[in-house]
Amino acid sequence: MKAARPRTPETRSGAIYITTKQGWIQANQYGSISNPDPNPVAQDEPLSTYFEDTVAIPENINQVFSFRKLWAFTGPGFLMSIAYLDPGNIESDLQCGAIAGFKLIWVLLVATVIGLLMQRLAARLGVVTGMHLAEVCNRQYSRVPRFMLWLMVEVAIIGSDMQEVIGSAIALNLLSAGRIPLWAGVLITIVDTFTFLFCDKFGLRKLEAFFGFLITVMALSFGFEYVLVKPDQGELLKGMFFPYCAGCGRAQLEQAVGIIGAVIMPHNIYLHSALVKSREIDRNKREEVKEANKYFFIESAIALFISFIINVFVVAVFAQAFYNKTNMEVNAMCNATGSPHTNLFPLNNNTLEVDIYKGGVVLECFFGPAALYIWAIGILAAGQSSTMTGTYSGQFVMEGFCNLQCSRFKRILLTRSIAIVPTLSVAFSKDVQHLTWMNDILNVLQSVQLPFALIPILTFTSLTSIMNEFANGLVCKIFGVIVTLAVCAINIYFFVVYIMSLNSVVVYVFAGLGSLAYLCFVVYLVWHSLIALGVSCLDRVTSRPTVLIEEQSEHDS
Repeated sequence: MKAARPRTPETRSGAIYITTKQGWIQANQYGSISNPDPNPVAQDEPLSTYFEDTVAIPENINQVFSFRKLWAFTGPGFLMSIAYLDPGNIESDLQCGAIAGFKLIWVLLVATVIGLLMQRLAARLGVVTGMHLAEVCNRQYSRVPRFMLWLMVEVAIIGSDMQEVIGSAIALNLLSAGRIPLWAGVLITIVDTFTFLFCDKFGLRKLEAFFGFLITVMALSFGFEYVLVKPDQGELLKGMFFPYCAGCGRAQLEQAVGIIGAVIMPHNIYLHSALVKSREIDRNKREEVKEANKYFFIESAIALFISFIINVFVVAVFAQAFYNKTNMEVNAMCNATGSPHTNLFPLNNNTLEVDIYKGGVVLECFFGPAALYIWAIGILAAGQSSTMTGTYSGQFVMEGFCNLQCSRFKRILLTRSIAIVPTLSVAFSKDVQHLTWMNDILNVLQSVQLPFALIPILTFTSLTSIMNEFANGLVCKIFGVIVTLAVCAINIYFFVVYIMSLNSVVVYVFAGLGSLAYLCFVVYLVWHSLIALGVSCLDRVTSRPTVLIEEQSEHDS
């Protein structure tokens, strides 16, 4: 039976209700109308945040800019920025310096700016609707696409979590001079992560302060290495602000692609849209929403600027000290200093290849034991902090997509277990010196998941039926589409290059079949995204009434 013609759409808590002869019904999908809501009042109840308390915002401050208000909003952006400092990013940074010197720092800068713009959209969605991205996806997509989207995001979180836990385990191995094996380091990281995650029992601000402390540890650790090595400041600034890469080949190109894939992480979009719910904002007051958007953007910009500086520290250290170094040169230096790790570097003239573990070893060989231990402390802070935020991401995503209603401890246990099982499998099967292959695979895995965060966030923040007057304008829509297409194309290139390097027909076949299904799903998301962006002619192929798009078209006209 055909639904009655909808009249006068109304937005409630981010969901769209329309009046028909049957009463209020909810338009929760593109091109479909759900069954009448048996309890529409329940939809108006304030959505609870994962955190047990919220931060009050100072009132009666009429200044254009207030440091007191900025301080009240400070927290979510810094937790979000930790994903830009996880062990996967640190490894990408040191490889960038060792392979390309200072020449690709501008790529890191561009990737960070793009990340800031995408995080801005995530924060705005959470502020305006009171829902995070997973909750909006759950309401707006039908069952099968919703399940597929949840599955893809969970895969990205698992891949990121493996890098973070393994990174912490490597740091513990370095600090203990090899006495703590990889598998034991993984178990220690699991236990202390469970402990730290309950820090918010003492208050949300104390939890945020703890993350701030870990960021400070990273800044001091990698800053010490920077001062110790004394990079060429002229070359650093040249590499940061002049987009060039003279004499670069395929290795440098792939490294540039890897930087973008490592910096912009899909689960971080979901995380940031949830973290902003921890501030008390009256969403019925336009000025409060507008003010929250402003201060969250400023705070995110400051947080990502700090993360960018820390990443530059790592790139510059390895660019200055180890760019164009050969295995033979490093082997000789390690042998001269009596390092027990000399065998890590074969006696050949191939260019030095480093990872987090080897990075600490070569720092010890060239600059002494203090450089190694301070490096390991920085890696431990990076791994521990990103593991905790990764766990929060997993909980928000699972709660949003699956409507989990269970105790907090069970949520933590469930989301941690999903990632820990494959991590332990790797830890027991491989030693700490042979993990570069795993990091490459996980970087590829996360890079191909990016469309499943970028496309939905661009789609929903462009709909006036969801965002009202805070929906993306024309310029923002165009820029968002260009950035999304560019980032997705770069990461698909990275995936193709990696698969081709494996030289296996079996891998080619499975990759081809998987790619076909992957592209079909991406096309589905893009199709609906284009409809939301105003390309209403694409919606004519569907037979169902598209309430969201009709309202968008009326607003545009």
